[in-house]
Amino acid sequence: MKFEQIIKKISAIVAGIIVFLLAGGFYLQLKGFEPDQEKGFVLAKAANAAETDKSAKTIPMNYAFPDDHVLGKASAPVTLYEYSSFGCFHCADFHLLVLPELQKEFVDKGLLKVVFVPLPLDKGSMDAALLAECVGKDKYFDFVDLLFKKQRDWGMAFNPQKVLLQYAALSGVGDEKAKACLKDDAVAERILKDRQAGLSDLKISGTPSFVVSSKSGNQLVEGFKNFDEFSKIIKSHLGQ
Repeated sequence: MKFEQIIKKISAIVAGIIVFLLAGGFYLQLKGFEPDQEKGFVLAKAANAAETDKSAKTIPMNYAFPDDHVLGKASAPVTLYEYSSFGCFHCADFHLLVLPELQKEFVDKGLLKVVFVPLPLDKGSMDAALLAECVGKDKYFDFVDLLFKKQRDWGMAFNPQKVLLQYAALSGVGDEKAKACLKDDAVAERILKDRQAGLSDLKISGTPSFVVSSKSGNQLVEGFKNFDEFSKIIKSHLGQ
């Protein structure tokens, strides 16, 4: 291959990558997000509201958190509530890269339990949350992992719902049942109620957001954090 042809091919690849990245950012902005230097993309209106209301971050000890999807022992002294949107890139990073380390170090030892709370910020993420409920409790976290692993595939698809239905089929949910789950108003109302409580009561301004809860109190942790950062927070709640 001639040198000029190699240069043209490399230039075409680089240009394609740039267009893909710009398209991804534009897609998120169309969905009501805005770029944030620390958190990636956050919900625009919530992010703006957070700038004017920094006082309502204290969460009472008796606050009623959702407890539908629990990973770990019920008796664990510390609970990590994970508020995630299935279309959020940083949520996928946490769930696929950080959570496995937390599970090995804390969950498997009975020190921490994780409660997953879907906080959908767009229609695709809402459809994903509804289908996750459809697969059953025993397969819930496996399906959540699949949704995050395949996030770019379904998130950037022309018809995200069609792709999500294919994932549900792979998880053993028939097409008729899956489509019924997408129209389940009772489940949708519960998901949206938890979402609204997260935004209004907890003052969550973007995803992912977390609450670390123990007998010492409830601590809101906003944005992506790596394993070491979470480890320090969890150990402080364990009194270590």
